[in-house]
Amino acid sequence: MSCIYSSSISSFSALSTSLRSRSPSPSNSKPRIYCALEVFRVLFDDFRGLMELLVLHGRPKYGTVAEPIIINATEPLLLTAVRGEDVERPPVWLMRQAGSWQNIISNEIKLYTKSYQIICEKYPSFRERSENVDLVVEISLQPWKVFKPDGVILFSDILTPLSGMNIPFDIIKGKGPVIFNPLRTADDVEQVRVFVPEDSVPYVGEALTILRKEVDNAAAVLGFVGAPFTLASYVVEGGSSKHFSKIKRLAFSQPKVLHALLQKFTTSMAKYIQYQADNGAQAVQIFDSWATELSPVDFEEFSLPYLKQIVDSVKQTHPNLPLILYASGSGGLLERLPLTGVDVVSLDWTVDMAEGRRRLGTDVAVQGNIDPGVLFGSKSSSPPDKRHSEESW
Repeated sequence: MSCIYSSSISSFSALSTSLRSRSPSPSNSKPRIYCALEVFRVLFDDFRGLMELLVLHGRPKYGTVAEPIIINATEPLLLTAVRGEDVERPPVWLMRQAGSWQNIISNEIKLYTKSYQIICEKYPSFRERSENVDLVVEISLQPWKVFKPDGVILFSDILTPLSGMNIPFDIIKGKGPVIFNPLRTADDVEQVRVFVPEDSVPYVGEALTILRKEVDNAAAVLGFVGAPFTLASYVVEGGSSKHFSKIKRLAFSQPKVLHALLQKFTTSMAKYIQYQADNGAQAVQIFDSWATELSPVDFEEFSLPYLKQIVDSVKQTHPNLPLILYASGSGGLLERLPLTGVDVVSLDWTVDMAEGRRRLGTDVAVQGNIDPGVLFGSKSSSPPDKRHSEESW
């Protein structure tokens, strides 16, 4: 979760099976393209100010957002939409860190929920908040209790596994992640252990189990992990970076060392996804925030094969677990992203949705592309949907 370090703002996501393509819909069903936009109208005032607004579209060969239908009450709407089946409305969910949204929503909503900032004052360390079962559950549920979205994402961080891999780190307020001993040599990589989540992060499994019981299929519980190249970027750079010069130096001068590190992260993150699924996660998002710092050719060497390996490993044990890939600024890599085998690909607002759909093909669902900046406008200005023509959806 790259933005977790540079911003305290969350993001908003909607899933829609009707919005997967501009391909003709079945003759007996009119495409309800406006349905997702109606969701934005309903929630717009309470969510104004959120930094990242995402929409998820599906596979055009499957269903549409149809006339009101009888839904499967035993399964969250989000999962039904990901599979491409007909849904009566687009599911919506808050993608980013739970809790941070409370800084920016209306005062009326604040009256009905415990402030995340109060929790931060009592527990100032991010790691303390994200490694304590009770706090993880409480913070994860805060947005759901107020807005009742269709997805509840675990409150955690992509760097959480590092301690269990013998990579000491911390997340410092105002600075972000700090890797105490950046990895730069073959000897450094040799000291990295393969992650065993049952031993290192039992609180994650406990929290997911509780969340499933609390939510009880009224929404999907989502987990997440960091992608190998993004994790490697943090541990080689020593934290966040603007130019990624250190990891690129490693990639281009000692590629075998970097590949060895990427393989350890790949094995570890596959295990972590499986662990999350075994303990209650119904979908998992993979954050490859820094893969877009690579050229397309370098992406094919240092990111794509490892993402594909993760997906292949997880699908062997959890074939029905939806996997989502999020890589901001990925316009130059779109055709390569479906090659990972994920079920859903996220786009940002720099990619036209219709063009993105054509470039991605028909076998993957699509999420994203609304500019979060529109939410900084006044309430009298046009809501987000007015900035996107119905044809482009």
